[in-house]
Amino acid sequence: MTDLGKIDRPFFERTIASNLGADRADVPLGPTHGVDFGVVDVGGRALVTATDPLSILPDLGYERAARFALDLVLADVAVSGVAPTHLSICFTLPETMTDETFATVWETIDAECTDLGVSVVTGHTARYGDVSYPWVGAATAMGVGDHDDIVRPDGARVGDRLLLTSGPAAEAVGLLSTCFPDQLDLPAEIIADAQARLDEVYSVRDALTAAAAGPVTAMHDVTEGGLAGALNEMADGAGVRFSIDREAVPVRPGVDAVCGSLEIDPWAATSCGALVIAVEPNGVDAVQDALADRGTPVAEIGRVERGSSVFVDGERLEHPRVDPSWDAYARLAEKSG
Repeated sequence: MTDLGKIDRPFFERTIASNLGADRADVPLGPTHGVDFGVVDVGGRALVTATDPLSILPDLGYERAARFALDLVLADVAVSGVAPTHLSICFTLPETMTDETFATVWETIDAECTDLGVSVVTGHTARYGDVSYPWVGAATAMGVGDHDDIVRPDGARVGDRLLLTSGPAAEAVGLLSTCFPDQLDLPAEIIADAQARLDEVYSVRDALTAAAAGPVTAMHDVTEGGLAGALNEMADGAGVRFSIDREAVPVRPGVDAVCGSLEIDPWAATSCGALVIAVEPNGVDAVQDALADRGTPVAEIGRVERGSSVFVDGERLEHPRVDPSWDAYARLAEKSG
């Protein structure tokens, strides 16, 4: 198990997968490494559910931080192609969070849930000692749909094309440049470009748009472990080979400069908001057009072939196992005092 970030596959298989409580027939999809949601059968309908921590970074501004935290939770259901409809949320708040600040967070979550058609059904809210930002709780998102409509991250098939929205490291670069602008030895215009990447960290609507537009066979959000991690998890789960064209991968303004300055690999850095989407060939144009109509950057970056693993321009791409964003954040925080 890594020191920071998500557990790896060996630890999951050894410690978690064999200890999942009661074996129930109404759970067609339980915890699976590389799959961020589970499915419960309820009267022939699929209840898709996912749980994530809540991270509120005050440096982002509480409205933006709240929307970011909520999207991260809802996205794990949205990538199934089923729209999130219900939310259970738990706040374990630091003592320093005022009533007014929490009201801002909660009103932002309410407004976004209302717009997405998500109803809050239960929760818990309290302050506790020794709790500090950014980790202020957790939430479970749910959505109801047809079993046949579920898109799994391990569903890619030979012949599919691979699309990528936004590109690598947008989240990491946006967060680091916003939280620590004075610690980056870069021109102001580059820092501004990097900070603008935070406008691209929302993927719920993109995931639902892609699923509705064309025959999508697999979808995965690019979180911890970055693009390299997401590609490997998808390919390994499906038992196929991903062949990627490096030049086709979109790189957003500010990403290369910040990653170069911090000596981190953008392909290994977290990028919430980015989606890897496997699409049947006849649906590629429809999915790209639908995402482009939303103003979402998207590009075809490769294809699914027989074999195994991920290859970029013919060279094997390994799973990074450790996300360099964690270390970069710690270094910048220490530098800032």
